[in-house]
Amino acid sequence: MDNTPKGNRLHIALLGRTNVGKSSLMNLMLGQDIAITSPVAGTTTDIVEKAMELLPLGPVLFLDTAGLDDISELSSARLKKTAKVFDRTDVIILVTEPDTWTNYEESVLAKAKKRKIPMLIVINKIDLHKPSPDHLKFLQSKSDRILTVSCNDETKRQNYLETLKQQLMEVAPADFVGTPSLIGDLLPPGGLAVLVVPIDLQAPKGRLILPQVQTIRDALDNDAMTLVVKERELAAALSNLKNPPAIVVTDSQAILKVTADVPKDILVTTFSILFARQKSDLTIMARGAAAIDSLQPGDNILIAEACSHHALEDDIGRIKIPRWLRQYVGGDLQIDISSGRDYPDDLKKYKLILHCGACMINRREMLNRLRKAQEAGVPVTNYGVAISFLQGAISRSLAPFPSALLAFENEMKDKK
Repeated sequence: MDNTPKGNRLHIALLGRTNVGKSSLMNLMLGQDIAITSPVAGTTTDIVEKAMELLPLGPVLFLDTAGLDDISELSSARLKKTAKVFDRTDVIILVTEPDTWTNYEESVLAKAKKRKIPMLIVINKIDLHKPSPDHLKFLQSKSDRILTVSCNDETKRQNYLETLKQQLMEVAPADFVGTPSLIGDLLPPGGLAVLVVPIDLQAPKGRLILPQVQTIRDALDNDAMTLVVKERELAAALSNLKNPPAIVVTDSQAILKVTADVPKDILVTTFSILFARQKSDLTIMARGAAAIDSLQPGDNILIAEACSHHALEDDIGRIKIPRWLRQYVGGDLQIDISSGRDYPDDLKKYKLILHCGACMINRREMLNRLRKAQEAGVPVTNYGVAISFLQGAISRSLAPFPSALLAFENEMKDKK
């Protein structure tokens, strides 16, 4: 893992009317020409992403969007993508012009307040026109974070950047500044986690997949140790240890064999469940797993993945989980697949949503997906939680998380 994954970066969206200078502002902040700029309205046709290290804040991802008042030929598609950026934005930078505030800016402010997204107002083009005292006073009634800049004045870039970083530090969500741990809080200092990593068709040649790498890093960050083995070597590895590990973490597909090999007094969970806890709400995911028990042949199911990838033979989301679900309900199911950011707007037809570990998207976007499912009245669970349920190992894999296990058990009692 050479770079911080996008899903672990603070997502900063640049919003504003057409041609107010969003792309110019991003280029100024980055110190390089990433986004195309032009006086022609509608130059930004899609969301432009740029990752950077914004110290001391850390890794961030800038999202440059199409103008909210775009009336060009392709505006409908552009604005739909721009609207979806609210689902994954941690902080909004609203770019405006001096002495101009319209319904577009007001609508952004309203959406930000509704979703509780912190917002900074940047007044651009002050080299052409200075904002009046009355306008500044008006904006102060909208936000207490206002920055004036001229994207044409590179001599002041560092001053602008320092002010921006300070304001971002002050409004950054607490769960970004203090990112929820993956595994560190489950390990005492000097403790050991045994990680079970199958090497199969879906394991990338010469490297580990992202959840495994991040789990190793999180353990190291918390002064703990890891021992990485394949499932066939697990029993031998455990027998060779002088002291038992604090926890064993496995790929979800190996949960049945792993729980058979690991003594019952040692905690066991899966990488996918660790990510469900860090990226979303494990309690909701645990309750959602109980809905599997009520599925009937013919029900509509959504398999949701956070990334787009080439499906290999026996793909976990497209082949294995659908097969296990059909075996469990004893009949066929109507299964839809969504990948990347193609998450359906209308979820009401589904009886259950099964979501991947979400290692490629940020926590806010995953929580928004949970919110949409709850608003539609659809239970949602996670690959790892669902596989543990289908394999009869859910009580074991949720044992490290008592509140999630209790939520699952209570949901099952209510259904019966």
